[in-house]
Amino acid sequence: MRADHISVFEVSPRDGLQNEQTLPLAAKIQLINALADAGVNRIEAGSFVSPKWVPQMADSQAVFAGINRRDEVHYSALTPNLQGLEAALDAKVDEVAIFASASEAFSQRNINCSIEESIERFIPLIDKAKSLNLPVRGYVSCTLGCPYEGEIPVSEVLRVSEILYSLGAYEISLGDTIGVGTPGKARSMLKAVATKVPVEQLALHFHDTRGQALANILACLDIGVCTIDTSVAGLGGCPYAKGASGNLATEDLVYMLHGMGIETGINLAKLARAGDEISRALGRRSGSKVALALGQ
Repeated sequence: MRADHISVFEVSPRDGLQNEQTLPLAAKIQLINALADAGVNRIEAGSFVSPKWVPQMADSQAVFAGINRRDEVHYSALTPNLQGLEAALDAKVDEVAIFASASEAFSQRNINCSIEESIERFIPLIDKAKSLNLPVRGYVSCTLGCPYEGEIPVSEVLRVSEILYSLGAYEISLGDTIGVGTPGKARSMLKAVATKVPVEQLALHFHDTRGQALANILACLDIGVCTIDTSVAGLGGCPYAKGASGNLATEDLVYMLHGMGIETGINLAKLARAGDEISRALGRRSGSKVALALGQ
């Protein structure tokens, strides 16, 4: 059954900006505050990973210290290991996220270990987070295709998703990392995973590399998914997946949902302004078609 309210999980400050040129701290803080002002209440504000690998996220501690926190907004961060979790705790994050892949080759290229090894690394992190009542979100990448392996069996997506959920991740975000999915495949994948993980605990994170993200989401809505990951102005992509530039723009998703009578709690005009401001800071136009049509 289609949800009448969709929770938008905004990833631009992390998944968006980590694949862009390094911006001043003030621009990142302004983006997060503007998103919250627009009514976005779930924001992935940073990542506590080695600055050697992701220099764009090196100032995440300062980002969390500088934002104007709102009680109604949950600010999260990606944490690949216990060291990252400790840094996130110091920053007083509201939740943390872990990242696994449905593709063995992608796991090796992205985090230099196998799928099983990555999951073993997450167990102590999840255990500690649970002991502190800190929510843990799980990402599963390459659910509809891999840049190295091609098509990924749905059974493997289901297996990895079920493991993360059973370990204690409260929500599993299913990612089309290189944007190769089409509506039928997206729908079939979600329906399969929903047999093992409650659909209310699933999210979609579809890249728009081939212009299919909105169509794929639309095909999945009546299954009951109620959380969608997007990035304002379409920022970001995947540094380990050639050609996978561009998350789905939050503005475009919100416009579609509102037109369908589905609530998000987001002010589209303010959202588009936030996307325009960060795009100007990056020296380019917004990647959102809706924002451009609105004259932002």
